[in-house]
Amino acid sequence: MGNIKAIMFFFTIISTGFFLFSLTIGQTSRKPAEGIQGMVSSSHPIATRAGLDILKKEGNAFDAAVAVAAVLNVVEPMMSGIGGYGTILIYDAQKSEIRFLDSSGKIPGAVDSDVFRKPDPNYLENRRGPKAVSTPGNVNAWEAMSKTYGVLEWSTLFQKAIKVAEEGYIINGRTVRMIQSAFKTFPEHAKSIYGNKGRPLKKGERLVQKDLAKSLKIVAREGAKAIYGGSLGKAIITEMRQTGGFLSLEDLINDKAEWWEPIHIVYRDCEVYTASPPSTAFPSLIRLGLMTQFEVSRMGHNSLEALHRFIEVTKHAFWCRLQYAGDPEVNPPPLDHLLSEKYWEEQARSIDLEKARPFAYPGSNEEHTQHTTHFVVADSGGNIVSATQTLGNSFGSRIMPKGTGIWLNNSLAYCTFEPKGNPMDAHAGRRKLSGDCPTIIIRDGKPWAALGTPGGHTIGQTVPQMVMNMIDFGLNIQEALAAPRVSFIEPDTIAVEEDIPENVRNMLIKMGHKIRVIRKPGGLGNAHGLTIEYGEDGKPIRFIGGSDPRGSGLAQGY
Repeated sequence: MGNIKAIMFFFTIISTGFFLFSLTIGQTSRKPAEGIQGMVSSSHPIATRAGLDILKKEGNAFDAAVAVAAVLNVVEPMMSGIGGYGTILIYDAQKSEIRFLDSSGKIPGAVDSDVFRKPDPNYLENRRGPKAVSTPGNVNAWEAMSKTYGVLEWSTLFQKAIKVAEEGYIINGRTVRMIQSAFKTFPEHAKSIYGNKGRPLKKGERLVQKDLAKSLKIVAREGAKAIYGGSLGKAIITEMRQTGGFLSLEDLINDKAEWWEPIHIVYRDCEVYTASPPSTAFPSLIRLGLMTQFEVSRMGHNSLEALHRFIEVTKHAFWCRLQYAGDPEVNPPPLDHLLSEKYWEEQARSIDLEKARPFAYPGSNEEHTQHTTHFVVADSGGNIVSATQTLGNSFGSRIMPKGTGIWLNNSLAYCTFEPKGNPMDAHAGRRKLSGDCPTIIIRDGKPWAALGTPGGHTIGQTVPQMVMNMIDFGLNIQEALAAPRVSFIEPDTIAVEEDIPENVRNMLIKMGHKIRVIRKPGGLGNAHGLTIEYGEDGKPIRFIGGSDPRGSGLAQGY
């Protein structure tokens, strides 16, 4: 009888896995994009095409990345831009080198973190408004990438963004919903841009941003110094003084984009690279490392067994982030230990394979968000850029210095304020610890894939699932991005997309997981990625791009 039960259980796993695999393949209505000279995938078609135009003008991936980022500032003004920050992973084909460019900057020197927690009566409002504005580092990073690796003139990279900002573009439903949701909190001069006769713009109407166009022209003409001590920087600080923000002109002048060595692990037959501290992307590698201790490919894609293990693994990695994240020059995480085979073996043995364990570490009850953007670019020479950029929340702090069209971030809202003084608190003058997780995968000694996603504190959980989709289950980049996901959310909730079958969700509940079903539209993240195939001479011959069906972006090659 025992053998019969074992056989039935085996076939249940196989059939469930096959069903879920089929569901993954069938749920996306998008086909992978293909190209032979290059590939761009971003969250807006206008930005994707702007990047391709740069590649066609004989610019490289680094030039195209600046153009894409600038256009995204215009067509997704609520997500990223001049007033924001981010994390960039690049591959330099000439040197066969992966580097991490950090544009998250340092926390303003005058910050008082007590205003972001009780007993301050306005602690929640302070996390949204001017006090939450941290040093915007994006333009410094764009310039650093252009000066170090670009081949086209700096001003050329902003032409499309300026044109779209001046002439406007027809906004889609997603942008409309975000404008309508935030409109009441906008300053009056911003309402005149994002509204029509006192009401927010509607779907099909044109968003014209002439002030932003002027700011982009200044950046195109003067470079990053326009922000970091120049006229735009002074306009930002004037607004900060008037609204009570901590950011100072000295913070802007002292800001710089910093190059760091990335971190990586071996996952199956691949090397997976991501951003090193001061980024907090390292838990994504802890998750993958722990999953190497299980033969997930035999369990079936998104099967009960695979999902339970990943959920328990992802909770532990979240604990590691809260416990160990830090400024590498002040309190560096013990990565030699956390990314070691010995550590993975010890932690994997501690997982209860039959039931969920509650999350024990006191947390900050952070939700998943999609108020961020990710894009990837690859060129014919094999150079790659994988970039995540954000304003924090949608439209950031809702602070726009008059006459600039620039939204300022609320980066400090993403610190962890309890307990006071923990490594991820808002420590004045220290580096901001961003949770972005741009990723590049090396296979057979060559860059094979580049990917990433927005999603707040779900980012470092979504990326490992996409990596496993490709490596363990053989999904192409489009299928890997489209497949349904799960994510742990503090203090003890598991977000599960509704495309995970109900019977699997119910079995997870029986194991003790507290499930929250994420319904469409939307979902966990809005990922973009690409893969590269090589010829016998080692040069790229084919690019495949993917764009998440949860968003309205575009992957396109040429």
